[in-house]
Amino acid sequence: MRIHWYPGHMAKTRRLLIESLKLVDVVVELLDARAPRATANPDLNALLKDKTRIIVLNKCDLADLEATKRWVLWYEAKGLLVLPFNSAAGNKKAAAAVIEKATAPLVAKMKEKGVNKTVRAQVVGIPNVGKSTFINCIAGAARTKVGNKPGVTRGKQWVKITQYFELLDTPGLLWPKLENEAHALSLAFIGAIKDEILDVEELAAQLLIKLQKICPKAISARFEKIQSETRDEDLLLAVCASRGFLLHGGMPDYARGARIVLDEFRAGKIACVTLDEPNEADD
Repeated sequence: MRIHWYPGHMAKTRRLLIESLKLVDVVVELLDARAPRATANPDLNALLKDKTRIIVLNKCDLADLEATKRWVLWYEAKGLLVLPFNSAAGNKKAAAAVIEKATAPLVAKMKEKGVNKTVRAQVVGIPNVGKSTFINCIAGAARTKVGNKPGVTRGKQWVKITQYFELLDTPGLLWPKLENEAHALSLAFIGAIKDEILDVEELAAQLLIKLQKICPKAISARFEKIQSETRDEDLLLAVCASRGFLLHGGMPDYARGARIVLDEFRAGKIACVTLDEPNEADD
C-alpha cells in the first residue's frame, strides 16, 4: 500500500515554522509515543539547527510502556531532554518543568543583566500528534482549537501561560516524500494522514496483520473470531464475523469492520502498542 500525501498548505506551514523560530527560545517537538520514529519529521533536524530542543513522547498512555522507556533512553543518549506525556492525564507540572530546565541558563543569564526573561517555546510536530491538546493541558484551559483529525490548526497561535512564559502553536508539518512505506503506514494507522485519501479497508487489513504479530492475544480477545491460524487475508472478515457486521444477503460489511478496527486501535481499546523501536531508527 503506497501512501503519498502532501497538502498544498504544507509549504506555507514550513515557511511559517522557519519565520517563527526567530521568535522563540526553545522548540518542543511532539512525537506520537506509538510511533516515535515514524512521527519524527526528518526536515526538522536541518530547520532547528542549534535551537534548544525538547522531545515529548505524547499519547504515551496508548503506547507500550516498556517501549516508551527504551525510546526515552535512546533520546537521552543523544543529549536531548525527553518527556513521556499523556495530555489526558494533565501532567502539566512535568511539562512546564522540562521547559524550565531547558531554558534555565538563558533565564539566569538575563537575570544577571537585570531582565526578567519571558520564555517563549514553540510547539511543533506532524498533523494530529496532539500539539494543541498539549498546549491546552499546560494552559489549564481550552486556548487553542483541538480535533481528532489532522489539519485543525491552520495558523500560528500564541498562548500566554504565565507572565513570563508563552507557547506558540503552529500547524502540523509533514515532509514532501513518504519514502519509507512502513513509516507511512504507521502514520496512517495513528490518523496522522487523512482517512479520506486512503483505502480504509486495505489500511485496516494491514493494521490487523501488524497487530497479529505484535499482540496476538489482545487482538483475539477483542475479536474472538481471530485465531492464531487465521490467514492475513481473512483477518478483516474475522472482525466482521466477530461483531456481526453483515450487509443484506449475508455479505460481510467490510467498510464498517475497517472503521471499527481503526477507531478502536486509535482509542487504545485493542491494546497499548508501539509500532517502531529505537534500534530501527537511524541518526
